[in-house]
Amino acid sequence: MDNHFKRDCLLVLKDKLSEGAIDRRTFLTGLVALGAYSAIGAHSAKAGDGELVVANWGGDAVPAFKSAFADGFGESAGKPVKIDGSGPTKGAMRAQFESGAVRWDVCDADPGSTKALGQKGMIEQVDYAVVDKAKIENGFAFEFSPANYFFSYVIAYDAKKFAGDPPKSWADFWDVKKYPGKRTMFKWMSGCLEAALMADGVPADKLYPLDMDRAFKKLEELKPHIVSYWDSGAESQQLMRDGEASMGLLWHTRANLVETDTGGDVSWTYAQGIMAASGWTVIKGNPAGKDVAMQFIAYCQDPARQVALLEALGSGPANPAAHALVSDKFKRLDCSSPENRAQQVAMDSEWYAANSDKALERYLAMVAG
Repeated sequence: MDNHFKRDCLLVLKDKLSEGAIDRRTFLTGLVALGAYSAIGAHSAKAGDGELVVANWGGDAVPAFKSAFADGFGESAGKPVKIDGSGPTKGAMRAQFESGAVRWDVCDADPGSTKALGQKGMIEQVDYAVVDKAKIENGFAFEFSPANYFFSYVIAYDAKKFAGDPPKSWADFWDVKKYPGKRTMFKWMSGCLEAALMADGVPADKLYPLDMDRAFKKLEELKPHIVSYWDSGAESQQLMRDGEASMGLLWHTRANLVETDTGGDVSWTYAQGIMAASGWTVIKGNPAGKDVAMQFIAYCQDPARQVALLEALGSGPANPAAHALVSDKFKRLDCSSPENRAQQVAMDSEWYAANSDKALERYLAMVAG
């Protein structure tokens, strides 16, 4: 997700500069944090005649979506599905709408970003006469994007070094005396703000609305111990696998991969994890039309198909009925199961819809400073 994340951040910074919300110095600080990334116009697929284009985040997600969803829908609907891994960021979706040349029919997108765009008239409201709310985890059937899967931000740690007393909370993550060594965190604010507040003693059920001043004060406290802020899942794995960091805030899917790669020398826990939803999104003016897009979304709600995605990608099902179909081999990866969710807090997409631009600007400045 690295290039997609950078592209979206750069678009946010450019907007802020043009609006006069930030000065040129802050803008340049943001560019430093992003590595002066400039490939905003990255190539992405355009829908062809009779074709449905589904945008996701690339890499392993492309074949996973193809096998779990696209192939079967294409056969049943008589409409071939193409998976485009260009990355449906907030900025990219907005740019397509504003250009009048929408290329993606269905997007795998952040619900907070989707709501912000939907409130500006850029995103279709979900047709819940077609999409079944009963097949979505309670609380995640959003106006503009029903949840399609879940992932979690978790604590990964050096299991050899901390075998006798592994970390069990974000307070432990911040405790560099009891748990010496470098840390790594995401180069975006998602999950990091919540972790900082829980480390500072805020109860999980009292996190939102996030107290940004308190969160950033706690993040600054840990900053001298951060070896690197990772901006891709592969980088987060490398930092833990090579021992550059003793602990890291990682996506649970990547934490599980590095645990496998190291034969258990690196492990991870759901304790105080932050579970986030991704959601299906339809940009207004999509080539295939709203009706076909909604039919695709409804097709993907089948619990067996969501288990297929879990087995291929590690993503937790959005349909509660899917959990009963998960084999013992994959139960640990099922972050949205009642057992695993009980250890975590659910990310509040409503808060991110209202505050993400401001939080991102501040977080980039902190990372670069």
